[in-house]
Amino acid sequence: MARYTGPVCKLCRREGTKLFLKGSKCYTEKCPVDRRSYPPGQHGPAQARRRKQSDYALQLREKQKVKRIYGLIEGQFRNLFEAAAKREGVTGANLLVGLETRLDNVIFRLGLAPSRSAARQLVRHRHVQVNGELVDIPSFRVRPGHEISLKASSREIAPVEASLAARTRPQLVEWLTLDEKNRVARVVRDPTRDDISADIQEQLIVELYSK
Repeated sequence: MARYTGPVCKLCRREGTKLFLKGSKCYTEKCPVDRRSYPPGQHGPAQARRRKQSDYALQLREKQKVKRIYGLIEGQFRNLFEAAAKREGVTGANLLVGLETRLDNVIFRLGLAPSRSAARQLVRHRHVQVNGELVDIPSFRVRPGHEISLKASSREIAPVEASLAARTRPQLVEWLTLDEKNRVARVVRDPTRDDISADIQEQLIVELYSK
């Protein structure tokens, strides 16, 4: 499946904010967003001077920002939105819950990987188990009661050890528990909108896809 493999700092510059796509490096290195506060490319400085964006531009940029935070391509993101729209409740909140309960995001939230892209690699390389069975699909949706663990031979691999020891690892969210010694986690409940602290205006995405 197609996936962006270029410089991730360009994505942050395009959205005008840090997306923390490089994990701990975003905290320890001087960020290009701070040095060049305008979009990448030949016309970047000219775009930065524009004072007002249309409603459509605001909606599009919000969608692109969220896609890039979670590392999804357009088809995956749209499928998640359509599934969220069919479920009971607020579509925007359902969309964020769908993003948060992806297996790759859960591995990142647990601190077992420094970024979502690194978490996706852990899953793809068959290091992760759900209820004792290997799962190599990053989009696998975890549910309350699921037990998530690293297989025995993967519990002390260097990337996991480094991520757990990092000072910049994310604080464990309330809807997950983690036995750090045994590398075993459990999903206590589904997350709610209040559990998702990212600066996201999901209503703009709903408005964009509702056109």
